[in-house]
Amino acid sequence: MSVSRITGCLSLVAVAFALTACAGLGSSSNPAPTPAPSPSSGSLNSLNHIILFMQENRSFDHYFGQLNAYRAKQTPPLPQDVDTWTSGTDKTPTNVSTPSYTPDTGQPGPPIKAFHMQSACSENLSPSWNETHRIWNLFREPGAFPMNGNAFVEGKFAHDEFVAGLPNFTDFTGKRAMGYYDDTDLPFYYFMAANFAISDRWFSPAPTRTHPNRFYWMAATSQGLITAPDHQITVKTIFEVMDNNHISWKIYTTDTHTYFSYFTYFNAHHANVVPVSQYFTDVQNGTLPQVAYIETGIEINEVSSSGVDEHPKSNIQLGAQFAAKLINALMKSQSWKDTVFIETFDEGGGLYDHVPPAPVPSPDGIAPIMPATNQPGDFTLTGFRVPLIVISPFAKKNFVSHTPMDYTAALKLIETRFKLPSLTARDAAMPDMSEFFDFSTSTGPWGTPPIPPPQPVNMPCTQGVPTG
Repeated sequence: MSVSRITGCLSLVAVAFALTACAGLGSSSNPAPTPAPSPSSGSLNSLNHIILFMQENRSFDHYFGQLNAYRAKQTPPLPQDVDTWTSGTDKTPTNVSTPSYTPDTGQPGPPIKAFHMQSACSENLSPSWNETHRIWNLFREPGAFPMNGNAFVEGKFAHDEFVAGLPNFTDFTGKRAMGYYDDTDLPFYYFMAANFAISDRWFSPAPTRTHPNRFYWMAATSQGLITAPDHQITVKTIFEVMDNNHISWKIYTTDTHTYFSYFTYFNAHHANVVPVSQYFTDVQNGTLPQVAYIETGIEINEVSSSGVDEHPKSNIQLGAQFAAKLINALMKSQSWKDTVFIETFDEGGGLYDHVPPAPVPSPDGIAPIMPATNQPGDFTLTGFRVPLIVISPFAKKNFVSHTPMDYTAALKLIETRFKLPSLTARDAAMPDMSEFFDFSTSTGPWGTPPIPPPQPVNMPCTQGVPTG
């Protein structure tokens, strides 16, 4: 099924809005609010709070390419039905490789095989428009997506940056693009991904870098942008729609920075942006808004403003440990019973993934704003697959969705749950994420949440040419 034929959506925010919308139906002619359907009726109305948490620049295979091996080790073993780069075996992917970059000639060199990263950090990579389109199809084969350009493209990127005067780049072959992690590095994520609900067909919305994709996360479009803008954009956000329908929302930030500030609607809504410390207070006190975004800084000049956002150059174990703190606090609180926490990543970061982009509708018909010399393309293809974990008492146990969608599905979830209009043709085309949930009981499959393992911070954090 193509994404353009999907009819639902993902956002936990949608769920929260629906609840409030129902409560607001009372009037003088109908003084008593219509009660929400009971959880046993199989309704998204069981969800009163939707939390959306987005981290930085990780592809699905790079983080979760070893999930089948982890699932096989459980007692009893879980189905090994995750689509990974090793076709379900999840042994060390020795047959996966992409051509390297040769600095002396600028030509493709010997292939670099996928390997287990030995550092929690790496030099930066580029997921920008031109680089992404070469990663998909290094040799420009007509109509093909061989997904064969990662190492070459990232080696060339590092070499070009070095020549331009950025001496911190040293990985000129692009080896870092072929590295991966497993459950020994990210035990908390692997535990949560195996026990709760995930997808192996969850894509970033646009084939480019962080800023435009983050705009889709809030507005279901980038208004034609493929890079970070130097001005605010005017497109309507989900926050304006929620305000118009009396749905409560907050953005919790680690360092006061938010991607919401790139929208003009932000100018009169600073008060909705609060420190992440308030999240922990709201979770414990049962005062979460209906919809919440959690942000760990913004990317400025390809460098993140936070040490816990899992961006290349940052320590992924510190980021995963921060995620564990957020999620564990929720699972141990009174807020757990009617909340969904959705964690995902904004784009693939130039790191290897074997699945081609999915077809999607253009959100608004606006063409990419870019020079004619750029790689051709439009907004009818997604970016790369990225990790997703849907965490809730109502999340299906051990579930893997294979339905293609991009993460504007989270907005569709908001709209479905609270009967809101779509922002663009993109979120309108998405599934509503109801397949991730089981409302057959009043408490859900995870009324009593599991106890995940601690997330260690025990790997070295080194830059340079990676080992492994």
